Amino acid sequence: MAKTVVITGASSGIGEALAYQAASLGYNVCIAARNMTKLEEVRKRCLDMQVQCIAVQADVSVESDCEQFIQSACNTFGGIDILINNAGISMRALLKDCDLNVIRQLMDINFWGTVYCTKFALPYLLKSKGSVVGVSSIAGIKGLPGRTGYSASKFAMHGFLESLRLENMKTGLHVLVACPGYTASNIRNMALNSHGNSQAESPYNENKLMQPDEVAKAIFTAIHQRKNYIYLTFQGKVTFFLSKFFPKLLDRLVYKTVAKEKDSPFK
Repeated sequence: MAKTVVITGASSGIGEALAYQAASLGYNVCIAARNMTKLEEVRKRCLDMQVQCIAVQADVSVESDCEQFIQSACNTFGGIDILINNAGISMRALLKDCDLNVIRQLMDINFWGTVYCTKFALPYLLKSKGSVVGVSSIAGIKGLPGRTGYSASKFAMHGFLESLRLENMKTGLHVLVACPGYTASNIRNMALNSHGNSQAESPYNENKLMQPDEVAKAIFTAIHQRKNYIYLTFQGKVTFFLSKFFPKLLDRLVYKTVAKEKDSPFK
């Protein structure tokens, strides 16, 4: 009997790639996002890969949406084997200029969305001795200037998932924190500015960044190997290393890197 993967934020980017990777591995797939039109396109492509797939419109910042999404997966497939908390949004603005609602929105989606979905899926994952995955970022390893809300939400995700792992050391539950570096996706195009509007343009050449399908393959490999953490891209691995052994050097390097971004909020 095929196992079931549940993925949030699956209408584009890493989430979409994760859906296709799950389908290619023969999993049943349950996907969620706010954009139902794009989500339906992903569902159809998964069905073309000869697996079962359902799509549920859900905003992970809304507790009842998360509960309904998880319940839909369980009603359709009888349980859950892998939950991938991928839905996320970013920001780019200095705190002194930023509306506090921007930070609240990032916490609601990136952190609380992970909490809600994990809480509702947990009884099924404990039964299957399955996996909980948080798709985080190097911003969850090192606080990034101009992205206070984003880094805060990812640090919070890390703390939540690490605590969950320790609570379940003897239950068979697997918890993975995946930290991609800069990956080609819509997250920078959709990143919020100081007033909560989409900035609509990435500060990077997306074609030169790690591709979502590479990230998806690495995440599923880590799931199958039941790893606790993975750090992707050379930049991500270097950031992790320097954060442990040369934190002051990393501060200077991060500042210089962000200051060189197109339309950087600081110099």
